[in-house]
Amino acid sequence: MLSNGTFLGNRYEIIEKIGSGGMSDVYRAKDHSLGRDVAIKVLKSDFAQDSSFVTKFRAEAQSAAALEHPNIVNIYDVGSEDGLYYIVMEYIEGITLKQYIAKKGRLGYNEALSIAIQMARGIEAAHNKGIVHQDIKPQNIIISKEGKVKVTDFGIARAANSNTIHAGSMGSVHYVSPEQARNGFVSYASDIYSLGIVMYEMVTGRVPFDGDTPVAIAIQHIQSQMTPPEEIVPGLPIAVSRIIEKCTMKSPERRYASASELLVDLKRAMVNPDEDFVVIPNGASDLDKTRVISKSEQDEIKRRSFFKEDDTDPVPETDRDSENNDDAPVNSRMDKAVTIMGIAAAVVIVIIILFFVGSIFDIFHFGGKSKSDSSTEKTVVEVPDLEGFSVSQAKAALKEKGLEFAKAGEESSDDVDKGDITRTDPEAGTKVEPGSTVQVYISSGKGDISVPSVIGDSEEEAKATLEAAGFDVETRSDYSDSVEKGKVMIQTPEADTKGKEGDTVTITISLGTETIDVPDVTNKSQSAAQSTLENSGLSAGSISEEPSDTVKKGNVISSDPAAGTKVNKGAKVNLVISTGKATYSYSDEVDVMNSDTYDSNYVVLTDANGNKVKSWTITEATDISASGITTSTGTLTYYSDSSESEKLGSQAVSFSAE
Repeated sequence: MLSNGTFLGNRYEIIEKIGSGGMSDVYRAKDHSLGRDVAIKVLKSDFAQDSSFVTKFRAEAQSAAALEHPNIVNIYDVGSEDGLYYIVMEYIEGITLKQYIAKKGRLGYNEALSIAIQMARGIEAAHNKGIVHQDIKPQNIIISKEGKVKVTDFGIARAANSNTIHAGSMGSVHYVSPEQARNGFVSYASDIYSLGIVMYEMVTGRVPFDGDTPVAIAIQHIQSQMTPPEEIVPGLPIAVSRIIEKCTMKSPERRYASASELLVDLKRAMVNPDEDFVVIPNGASDLDKTRVISKSEQDEIKRRSFFKEDDTDPVPETDRDSENNDDAPVNSRMDKAVTIMGIAAAVVIVIIILFFVGSIFDIFHFGGKSKSDSSTEKTVVEVPDLEGFSVSQAKAALKEKGLEFAKAGEESSDDVDKGDITRTDPEAGTKVEPGSTVQVYISSGKGDISVPSVIGDSEEEAKATLEAAGFDVETRSDYSDSVEKGKVMIQTPEADTKGKEGDTVTITISLGTETIDVPDVTNKSQSAAQSTLENSGLSAGSISEEPSDTVKKGNVISSDPAAGTKVNKGAKVNLVISTGKATYSYSDEVDVMNSDTYDSNYVVLTDANGNKVKSWTITEATDISASGITTSTGTLTYYSDSSESEKLGSQAVSFSAE
């Protein structure tokens, strides 16, 4: 685990740990080169020594870095240092779609359509690059504080080399497509199915299929029909219901042919939600019919049950990997018992497959307390309320949840006995991934010392005051537009609360107004430049246009302030956009040359590059004009006739800007 303040690549300063998976830890960091916050995924040390894992980790970055889209979390950098391998990506302040649904219960159809449109745009961009996500689920959709939807975690995506991809890697079981559940084959249609399940959950507040085991849920995806969403939510517009139905057809051929096609219907549903315009192809195969699957199919699914549960309690390894999950009510024709030899054989087969396929495709994330564990479920667990627990009880409660115990410090409490737990960080009820560390605070007994106020003091003054009162001091820092740099902006506990000698008081020191280096957006499209500015904590100001001979039409010529200039966070940057090459016009009156000799003359206008612009036959003084010329100077040449065989004379001319 990296400590706060650690630098990677002499550029990224670790601020805090924000997440943990089986294979990597995720940190929020400060990019001091560009003056922005980023998220850094660091490969865990257990796997940094394994060349196959390192190769997979880098492949993840290379795959995702090819995707640049407003609805996809961007990858900025990849590097290694002192045995650490890391990926630097866009940091998004917000919550996952899963958390958002849990918070609201279910979403209105307009909001669900808006989110689905942004998801589909991100997926469309990935598909256009030949990449299938394979793990579309609400946990992998982030909604920023501004309401922008971004698809993340392309860690198991694979570049498509043909129309379909064979992958042992399965998506989360509640959102997995029938073809993934049956045999591990995935295609672009698999992502569309998963998006349909996410839409179902958004409008109903629940997933269509659930069960006691991953196998039970997987089989439902293959053979069961979901309850139509309009039966759960009366009054749901027919267009929304039919879009979900088409996305989640059992047969991939009956789903939307592409994310682009899906987007057309999603946008139409926003305008005409009550219109029945969705067309589902005919020719239903056995895949679309409710049927009881065979015993051999059941056995195959159990052998391929490499699902990562996402929002259910973890299934014990012994239950998931053995034939004992035949007890789950999957269907009435499943055997109620198998022989001991059968169980042993199944377990051996599963273990072999787990290690073999997992090591190749990174299906599982090995970690936890024992290296012999076959996988770490990507399950979200809730931090338990430990207030009043003894240290041993707290450790046991966290261990049961798959979480790690760490002592944060002591603090006084009028309500909690000395030596027991007062609170946790993250606080009780917070959803975290298994393996996350929970900091606990331990009661030092009732407080008897008033905490002095140090708001507005310098760091040195604040430390001296607090230490003189008998407190330990922990210092943090943050930016502030209102508090002078170097002064205390926040203290915890607050002034005048009661503490105990030796308690820790945390003070936050102002770093002053945050400044950001204006990124270089020249030669980028206007939309890409605006996205780059937003990602840097800035925004586009006024937009003006002017011609350019070197910058493509629609791209940025320059910015004000210029690239590299330090500005306050949130500042506006004005952009000058190219209208393409400048054009010129020419007009003048010409006379006949050598009129005593020739009855008529032929005049040719060429630009500075020698290209003919226009020609005229003249017999007397004549007004001539031309427009759309791409150089500012040219030549007017007189010939005896249109054959241009006899040159009579020429003159240099200048053109006027249009």
